[in-house]
Amino acid sequence: MKKYNIPVFIPHNGCPNDCVFCNQKKITGVQTEVTPSDAAHIIDKYLNFLPKDNRYIEIAFFGGSFTGLSLELQEEFLKTAYKYRDQTDGIRMSTRPDYINDDVLSLASKYNVRTIELGLQSSNDNVLIKNNRGHRFADTVAAAKLIKAYDIDLGLQMMIGMYGSSPEIDLKTAYDTAALSPKCVRIYPTLTLSGTKLEEYYKSDKYVPYDLNTAISVTDKVMRVFEEQNIEIIRVGLHSDESLTSGSIVAGPYHPAFRELVLCRRQRDKIERDIIERNMHDCVYTLNVPRQKESEVIGHKRCNARYFKEKYNIDLKTTPDFF
Repeated sequence: MKKYNIPVFIPHNGCPNDCVFCNQKKITGVQTEVTPSDAAHIIDKYLNFLPKDNRYIEIAFFGGSFTGLSLELQEEFLKTAYKYRDQTDGIRMSTRPDYINDDVLSLASKYNVRTIELGLQSSNDNVLIKNNRGHRFADTVAAAKLIKAYDIDLGLQMMIGMYGSSPEIDLKTAYDTAALSPKCVRIYPTLTLSGTKLEEYYKSDKYVPYDLNTAISVTDKVMRVFEEQNIEIIRVGLHSDESLTSGSIVAGPYHPAFRELVLCRRQRDKIERDIIERNMHDCVYTLNVPRQKESEVIGHKRCNARYFKEKYNIDLKTTPDFF
């Protein structure tokens, strides 16, 4: 069964926090520029072209702090989505750990909210403080427990390479995140966006972002933590038409195929270990792999094939395994 999200992005302009990596608009007195009527239009548009059979569809209120809206406005949006209950399978939302309470969850349960994703970002309180997150990891732990008490699926979002973080802290965050037993997780590399405090830190050499190789290496380790515990990883990196906030990227390990790069690197490391153990060079190295894995072995835009050719003068080849 194919899973689909109908994304309804609701920027919460009234968010009281100004995270250093975020260039969200300052407080304007307007809670959101998107109306329930807009949401209905978006849902109708998606339902017109999504498959009618053998699919699981959730209406997803994204934007980072949906439950920071007034309860009255939350209910208006939820009522709008609930009208489509015969055509969809539930509702999901993303929000902050400190925007979870019994009133919010009672309302969510009333309107068939199936999943709530929390942006925990880091389990290290010093990192949270440095990034002006406005909450501590204890808030995430409490929110996760409360969400599960209402029988709502838990999703968690973490970031790597935040200001004040390190590969070791990122890996610890992955273990702490997995310990909360979420149903799904998202992993985002920190990007330096224009108009943010992080941009100031970057330009003054106060913040050094991960390069792409470091981000790939750290993300691989983080992914393995979740994979070992059978926690679904529903996003790694930002899609080419997606961003944590609006704004151009000044620095950071952005790549539209970031997850693919991580998987390709895994294959490269595995092959290289074999090449070194067998002292191979100046030859053809052929692997029999399932067709769906061929691109990972050869690499994104043949990056692995080029790597072995340049370093060992080895021609990397694959033959399809159909079984």
